[in-house]
Amino acid sequence: MSINKQIHLVSRPEGAASADNFRLVETPLADPAQDQVLVRNHFLSLDPYMRGRMNDAKSYAKPQPLGQVMQGSTVGEVVASKHPGYRPGDMVVGAGGWQQYALLDASVPGVLRKVDATRIPLSAYLGAVGMPGVTAWYGLTKICQPKAGQTIVVSAASGAVGSAVGQLAKARGCRAVGFAGGADKCAYVTDTLGFDACIDYKAHADSKSLYQALKEATPDGVDGCFENVGGVVLDATLARMNAFGRIALCGMISGYDGHPIPLQQPQLLLQSRLMIQGFIVGEHMDIWPEALAELGALVAGGKLTYRETIAEGIEAAPEAFLGLLKGRNFGKQLVRL
Repeated sequence: MSINKQIHLVSRPEGAASADNFRLVETPLADPAQDQVLVRNHFLSLDPYMRGRMNDAKSYAKPQPLGQVMQGSTVGEVVASKHPGYRPGDMVVGAGGWQQYALLDASVPGVLRKVDATRIPLSAYLGAVGMPGVTAWYGLTKICQPKAGQTIVVSAASGAVGSAVGQLAKARGCRAVGFAGGADKCAYVTDTLGFDACIDYKAHADSKSLYQALKEATPDGVDGCFENVGGVVLDATLARMNAFGRIALCGMISGYDGHPIPLQQPQLLLQSRLMIQGFIVGEHMDIWPEALAELGALVAGGKLTYRETIAEGIEAAPEAFLGLLKGRNFGKQLVRL
């Protein structure tokens, strides 16, 4: 009988998440029932939002249940199917979770979809042509609403979402300025991704120095902000926002381990008449086809660059996830299963 290796969440973090919150579990592999599809997962996506689901607290998504497979997106190959729409050998993206194999009910909308791995690498469907890419597309186009000549600031600019935001902004004729942690990441953001400037937040000892660096990089102020971090990075950007600027609030990773992240100057929201909108891309499924069409064409044509950090084996998932929360990854964090 085949065995399926899984990672379960077995305890809630108190403060920072740790490897002790997870457990490797081996379970027998079951055959699919009617409408079910058995998928051999090839890659697992690790994403910052997963940290919030580890808590038993009110949020936009239900908490991850204890003693069950950690939830997450995967790409893989159908190995057995009892659903008419899927056959063995089909390449699919779906909600497979932190495990080697996933048994999914393909009759439920949004659980599984076939993808073309001949034009686009399979792993990209978890990054540039997946949820991170669509997140970038939605926050930029629908909330920041960029116009040619405007300045867009992106935090976590070397990450899976931020890297796409800047490139999409450049394609729309904007000036793109990023924040990233470390000289290597900043060089990648400007030299490879094509941002106009990138600020290494780790190189600045205080908020005044960080603000000055952003001021030099945004001589005409900031029209749109795509925020993934919060804290001092957001404070600096708010101080550079032009009147009626727009902020797409995608993530606040600086506070994901429970640390408060108050704004230094909340009055700027009023003084500059700013629009700030938090969003969850899964609540806007109507725009996915349009976003994926553009993202897929750009990746297939070599016009959208992305980078991946890949951990090997399901056993490596917890430490890779903890590293993601600390910014140790470069680009999209994946686990090869």
